[in-house]
Amino acid sequence: MTIDPFPRLRAICLAFPEATEEPGRVSVQAIFKVREKAFAWLLDNHHGDGRLAIWCKAPPGEQAALVAADPERFFVPPYVGPKGWIGLRLDRGKVDWDEIAEILEESYRMTAPKRVAARLADRRQPGEGRLEIGE
Repeated sequence: MTIDPFPRLRAICLAFPEATEEPGRVSVQAIFKVREKAFAWLLDNHHGDGRLAIWCKAPPGEQAALVAADPERFFVPPYVGPKGWIGLRLDRGKVDWDEIAEILEESYRMTAPKRVAARLADRRQPGEGRLEIGE
């Protein structure tokens, strides 16, 4: 039985301040944005690639490191890959939602205006390292 990752992904992305969801078209299931700028896409069999995946921004150097460390799960997506975006497969074994939340938060922080992204810190408790998303 395959579990639909979309509700969990939606919950993570929409927990970020001012995050919105735009319905996708064809193989793009959804686009998550902050202030009209995309920080994550959910794609299913994009142009017949056979992947259920998230595409999101990654800091300089992280794309190459992730792909080299685990090419079964991480890949350089077409179109946005040359700009540093990373693809993360959701159809390869157990999904590590903590890791996905961290990757999505980094993408969000790279996209959101500084004042909006700073509101993430307001939601944390002392001693917490990152935004916590409920199960």
